[in-house]
Amino acid sequence: MTAVEPHLRDWIGRAESAHDIVTATPFAALSATLDYLPERPVAGTPLPPLWHWLYFLPLYRESEVGADGHAKRGAFLPPVPLPRRMWAASQFDFREPLRIGDEISRTSTIADVTEKTGRSGALVFVRVRHDIRRAGHREPAIVEFHDIVYREAPKADAVAPAPRLAPAGATWERTIVPDDVLLFRYSALTFNAHRIHYDRRYVTTVEGYPGLVVHGPLLATLLLDLLRRERPEATVTRYEFRAARPVFDTHPFRVCGEPSTDGKSAHLWISDPEGAMAMDATASIR
Repeated sequence: MTAVEPHLRDWIGRAESAHDIVTATPFAALSATLDYLPERPVAGTPLPPLWHWLYFLPLYRESEVGADGHAKRGAFLPPVPLPRRMWAASQFDFREPLRIGDEISRTSTIADVTEKTGRSGALVFVRVRHDIRRAGHREPAIVEFHDIVYREAPKADAVAPAPRLAPAGATWERTIVPDDVLLFRYSALTFNAHRIHYDRRYVTTVEGYPGLVVHGPLLATLLLDLLRRERPEATVTRYEFRAARPVFDTHPFRVCGEPSTDGKSAHLWISDPEGAMAMDATASIR
């Protein structure tokens, strides 16, 4: 950290807890959003991996909403004085499935806060660990690390870094049209009020993007959904993804994948309209 923001590291070790019940309606709603039949599952039905994001929603009060739609900083997350916030990466250890009807708890801890300087200027990375448990179980069912990046506002003379090209060929592939309805539904399902996903005036005039930003978690979910469609019998044990560049609602994008030769993992990626790597992911399966 620089001498300007050393106090941000005081947030390391801060923790908060939340409780929820794995109910059927969010499951059915995300099913409909991903174009499956919107059937409400019976008790005991396991959640597909990443669908735990439908629970522990960020229910901060309207008076606590910040200018970007997120909760005002300085409570659980540190008060990083940079305007742009993005989901940079995540890593998951899926130890046992959560099931419809489960009572669940989540303990979230600030694992690290670091500052770097990139081509776009100052960057602050906040790493959060989430331990998710089923009631009556001491060991977590899911261990998740969430990496958040905060950036400076865009500069008029800024030069975008050269994109990394996505692989040219894919064994599995789907084309997704990210229309306003898809982004609205996912924002509503996850109670995500970040304005870059639905407020076109804000995202273009304040944050300087060319269109609405497709949620990083939605991209990550679409990647595992591709694996689920192609290998429905597979169980995901580990998953990690890293966002390389934003995806916007201005053009369709491709969700791609390729299994390893031993069948124990899959390389998954998002290819943007220019053929660049937008998200890179790996899933371990059995």
